Amino acid sequence: MRRARINPVGHGKSSTMDREDGISDISLARGRKVGENRRGQKASSSAPRQRAQRLSPKERERLIIEGALHYFAKVGFGGDMRSLAAHLGIGHPLLFKYFPTKESLIERVYQEVFVGRWNPYWETIISNRAMGLEERLCEVYRSYCRTVFHYEWIRLFMFAGLKHSGVNTRWLHFITENLVKPICAEVRATFALPDFSEVPVTEMEVELVLGISSRIVSYALRKFIYGTPVPKDLDPIIDAEIEIFVNGSKAVIPKIVEKAAAKKNRRR
Repeated sequence: MRRARINPVGHGKSSTMDREDGISDISLARGRKVGENRRGQKASSSAPRQRAQRLSPKERERLIIEGALHYFAKVGFGGDMRSLAAHLGIGHPLLFKYFPTKESLIERVYQEVFVGRWNPYWETIISNRAMGLEERLCEVYRSYCRTVFHYEWIRLFMFAGLKHSGVNTRWLHFITENLVKPICAEVRATFALPDFSEVPVTEMEVELVLGISSRIVSYALRKFIYGTPVPKDLDPIIDAEIEIFVNGSKAVIPKIVEKAAAKKNRRR
């Protein structure tokens, strides 16, 4: 069956920032040095100087966040705010005007990189029983891979874990509630097993589903952290991973649910 493509959540484009009264759009943003014309030639001294465009507070904040993503992905969350301001090419007071604390900036980074790139359409596909379980999982995890398989995402995820910032714990809880448990429910429905109202979802079921996304993250670690080669096309590998999971679930999940149901009955 031919699978439809899902467009992952879009990402913002990187921007250039300068030192003139905070952040502004000038010729540097178009790849030219100050004092050069479009052909890279020095502009005549008699030509009027291009005035820097003053940005709205919302646009300045957006550029600060984009710059912070690049900075923290490179040096980790141990980087201090003064160094970040220098990296952005802005004054330290301006940075603190938008983000009074480092924690407030890290929170925005979390919202931008992790929650902001979540695709709600994944949840719609998972619950669409007009499609087979294997087809649904392949579509979702192919798209999930395209979303997380980025330099910034994986490095920020790693640095957040090393700093014990709580970002990883929050993200794990988020995907467990919004992706993993719904998949567990669909696995049970596919194999005609009791739903969660009869037998609550088990830790084993959750961990088996989490293993799919963990495998995808491992490829990103290999590429962007370890610097080791990974296959150019991960879609066939993801499809194989899903096939193994679904076929294995037919034999394993019923036993897990049966054991959980028996344990629940003994407590009555």
